[in-house]
Amino acid sequence: MQHGLDPVEVAYAGVLGQRDLLRRGALTAAELLELALARTARLDGRLRAFRVLFTDTARAEAQAADAALAAGDERPLLGVPVAVKDNVAVAGQVATMGTSSPEPLAVRDAELVRRLRAAGAVVVGATAMPELALWPFTESPAWGATRNPWSPEHTPGGSSGGSSAAVAAGLVAAAHASDGGGSIRIPAACTHLVGLKPQRGRVPLGAGPADGVEHWEGLSSAGVLTRSVADTAVVLSVLAGTALSVADPGRLRIAWSTRGAVPTTVAPAVRGALQGTLRVLEGLGHQVVHADPDLSGVQASFLARYGAGVHADLVRLVDPSVTEPRTRAAAAVGRRLPAGLLARGRAAGERAAARLADLPGGADVLVTPVLPFPPQRVGAQRGLSTLASAGRAVPFTVPWNVTGQPAMSVPAGLTEDGRPLAVQLVGRPGQEALLLSVASQLQSATGFAMRRPPVD
Repeated sequence: MQHGLDPVEVAYAGVLGQRDLLRRGALTAAELLELALARTARLDGRLRAFRVLFTDTARAEAQAADAALAAGDERPLLGVPVAVKDNVAVAGQVATMGTSSPEPLAVRDAELVRRLRAAGAVVVGATAMPELALWPFTESPAWGATRNPWSPEHTPGGSSGGSSAAVAAGLVAAAHASDGGGSIRIPAACTHLVGLKPQRGRVPLGAGPADGVEHWEGLSSAGVLTRSVADTAVVLSVLAGTALSVADPGRLRIAWSTRGAVPTTVAPAVRGALQGTLRVLEGLGHQVVHADPDLSGVQASFLARYGAGVHADLVRLVDPSVTEPRTRAAAAVGRRLPAGLLARGRAAGERAAARLADLPGGADVLVTPVLPFPPQRVGAQRGLSTLASAGRAVPFTVPWNVTGQPAMSVPAGLTEDGRPLAVQLVGRPGQEALLLSVASQLQSATGFAMRRPPVD
């Protein structure tokens, strides 16, 4: 590579590292994009992180970024390659929602894509997802199975698994993700990334900043996957349109729990990662206590809203008939849902949100597992039983979609065979900055952002 830079080091430099290289003139945005495209060409045949690349438009954006850099422009993402999930509108492109339905070209960018571009990001392509973002893995008949850069036999999680694989493998520095039941946090946990589901409504989901669009009856939020806390803070600030800072959080009261929305067995490796994280937090001076949240009503609220949301997504497709039987089965649950049951589910969620705004034990932050087990094998969940089996993956993540408050996956080591482990940090409503600050302390103490998967 020109300038004597190691392309692998550049690939893993992250958002802030790549931004610094560009601002110092160590390489151009065009060169950085070609590095990303070459790396994708070399690795993505195995990983299948991308559904499609926007090569021509990305090259034009990189050239424009170089002209802006030469003029002294200091926008926060100027020239940095990023990706978006295949469920968001990109002008001139098709968002397939993970299906083979012949969806139309988008006539304009979704608001979050517009904000990325306005901040100078180079949008490289759309990442793979399961049909309608339904599952905690990323596999579909239309686009194949996405694989984990840490262990290709295992899933990178879902439904934002293409985004997590792309960032974990250093194909892009950051990728948009969405989360209706864990789909930011689960892929982050599976691939050793930082994944913050922000407060409901923090990032607009529709075509404009104030269009009031909600998804899955209010369960869904949009965010980002990155390799470091600081990278998440800068990209999420762009997406949210408000600055999120990372500061010393002071001495906090931190509760921990292994109570999920339904009774759940936690694998020994996951429990060990949780206890190890708690020891680090104690070493940082925080007060750590055990306290279980009152999750009554959460599961019923989630299931009603999930079913209704999936049905709404299915019928919006140009051709719903081309989806998988398990997708149509999940949507059929929502189609048969009585309107009164959905209303009661939403009301139960509102009660849970009011109750859980105060975390258990008077805590500032709650720590739980993300997944009850390490990443599972590709193809482990098949057929009509998927709805039940996938439900076993999400008991720790869905409560915070129901309440809407921020929750974050933070890396917490590896299993003996090299699969990533993680913990979840849950905050009070609107407290993303506090979660980022605690996660930054964990990053400094454990060095998790320095670890890389064995793909090079």
